[in-house]
Amino acid sequence: MAAANQAKLFDTMVPDSSGYSAKDIEVLEGLEPVRKRPGMYIGGTDERAYHHLFAEVLDNSMDEAVAGHANRIEIHLDAEGFLTVVDNGRGIPVDPHPKFPKKSALEVIMTTLHAGGKFSDKAYETAGGLHGVGISVVNALSELVEVEVARDKILYRQTFSRGLPQGKLEKVGATPNRRGTSVKFRPDTQIFGEKLRFRPARLFQMARSKAYLYRGVEVRWSCDPALLPEDSKIPAEAVLSYPNGLADQLDEVFADKATITESSFTGLVDAGKEGKVEWAIAWTRAGFGEADGFARSYCNTIPTPEGGTHEAGFRSAITKGLRNFAELTGQKKGSDITAEDIMGHSGLLLSVFIRNPEFVGQTKDKLSTTAAFRLVENAVRDRFDHWLAGSPKEADKLLTWAIDRAEERANRRKQKEISRKSVTKKLRLPGKLADCAEKGPEGTELFLVEGDSAGGSAKQARDRKTQAILPLRGKILNVESASADKLAGNQELNDLALALGTQLGRKFDLDDLRYERIIIMTDADVDGAHIAALLITFFYRLTPGLIESGRLFMAQPPLFRLSNKGTIAYAMNEEHRAQVMAKHFKPNQKVDMVRFKGLGEMNPAQLKETTMNPSTRTLARVTLPDSMDELTEMKPSELINTLMGKKAETRFKFIQDNAAFVEELDI
Repeated sequence: MAAANQAKLFDTMVPDSSGYSAKDIEVLEGLEPVRKRPGMYIGGTDERAYHHLFAEVLDNSMDEAVAGHANRIEIHLDAEGFLTVVDNGRGIPVDPHPKFPKKSALEVIMTTLHAGGKFSDKAYETAGGLHGVGISVVNALSELVEVEVARDKILYRQTFSRGLPQGKLEKVGATPNRRGTSVKFRPDTQIFGEKLRFRPARLFQMARSKAYLYRGVEVRWSCDPALLPEDSKIPAEAVLSYPNGLADQLDEVFADKATITESSFTGLVDAGKEGKVEWAIAWTRAGFGEADGFARSYCNTIPTPEGGTHEAGFRSAITKGLRNFAELTGQKKGSDITAEDIMGHSGLLLSVFIRNPEFVGQTKDKLSTTAAFRLVENAVRDRFDHWLAGSPKEADKLLTWAIDRAEERANRRKQKEISRKSVTKKLRLPGKLADCAEKGPEGTELFLVEGDSAGGSAKQARDRKTQAILPLRGKILNVESASADKLAGNQELNDLALALGTQLGRKFDLDDLRYERIIIMTDADVDGAHIAALLITFFYRLTPGLIESGRLFMAQPPLFRLSNKGTIAYAMNEEHRAQVMAKHFKPNQKVDMVRFKGLGEMNPAQLKETTMNPSTRTLARVTLPDSMDELTEMKPSELINTLMGKKAETRFKFIQDNAAFVEELDI
């Protein structure tokens, strides 16, 4: 019966093969697949992918340096958008290739996928380029590539366009004092569009990161001054060399942050054929912008932003080491410590060099080599044990801090969730709390919004799952100068406390907080700044510990909207507007400019894109000086009392004493 039904089914189908035949089967040759589907090779055609081309070229030069054949890399960005990377390594081979005798090895490497010298360890013991597609992909996606090779005191040159050679390899002449490879290229506008350009700041950061990763290389950076704004922090020329490697980079990151321990934990271990591991880590309560901590890891100088087995090995070594130290010192609570308790508020830099690493995808965002876990864990664990034993006082500080974090985590897990429905019912005022759907605090945000108009836009722009909105009616009570009776009777503050899920003052308990982040979102004007100051004063005085925990943030809404035809950009202030104009618009273009008088003037889509979407917004974490503000030489409590307290004369004197430091005044 089933067979009969099946036959009947096929009998009812009308065969029609006229529209699909052998001529419809495409065979992509050479580098055509790259141009057809660039996302498969560089992850897309956006700005990140655009700059990834530079990474592919730079990685080749770094591989020469790591292999011990080069000690200098030069990078230059010219006014026409051409980027040149030069190294003093061995130079790409130029002799005829055995399989393609009519082509030089250089041409084969540049025009053939999966062609290179890194598939075995004969030419490179460790290397970042493993698939043999890096430089050929750059060639395929560039409108012009010029390669110069200096080998055996002779200079060779060959030019390519969109993956195709524009002539044979040319012998230029003698070059007795030069060796290595030079690659000059400009990405193809047919692939990336007309708007994308190399950003000097991004290139400089990428170059500096590579210099930190290998102590034996000197990176010489240069950029046409015309590409840099007047106030740019990026130099037109710089020599990047860091003899202490990742330790130097960590010192720069932590330059203005107080750390849990006085010294950072750094190290470099060469395990011979197994590989090499370098690391630098420090711990802080201050956080890093929106994040509590960060981990930047690399394999064979390739960034691995999604981590992988090397990061897992490091976390394991640190966790086991601190637990062992707790056991040796009789701290029973140390057994409850997890990796997140230790690593959550740390800044970690980790670099490994291993043979034949395995990555997830061509862009190599995550390392999957199992051996890397063992290599890092073994290298770090022994040194960490010695570091803890060598500084008992510092080790006790770290252990106590980790135990406190473990207890906080346990308390959060035990606490009873407050029913959001009951909270919403108690807030009977129209236009009040629009709560999120998520029941627990993890990943949730409460936006405190200035006015019902902005609150309405924010409610439409939010992610209902994780973002809650509480509109505020104008300026809240100044808690620094208000009496206890006024505080108790103020409905606005009571509503705010109810939304937070906490009591105020001495009874405030951080574990009761119903949201992971509290975000103040006010207009980018004087009134908005005043409201923000009042709210920060409220949180400082009546929710002790909330700011110190790093859970209070300021939204950064733009002040200007600039547009011309299909191009739309936003600017935070007058200075930023000039930079945006120069970057996104031509000098003679007519640009429509809108100055937002308030958040309520933005439509929900604009508000979401610029201020509320975690992937596109900018947040500023509210922090406190550890003891004394450097500029005013006041403790936080004294400073807040001076600015927000009852005595107008002390506030007036403060203004007189500090007026000289004001750079912008919005009246």
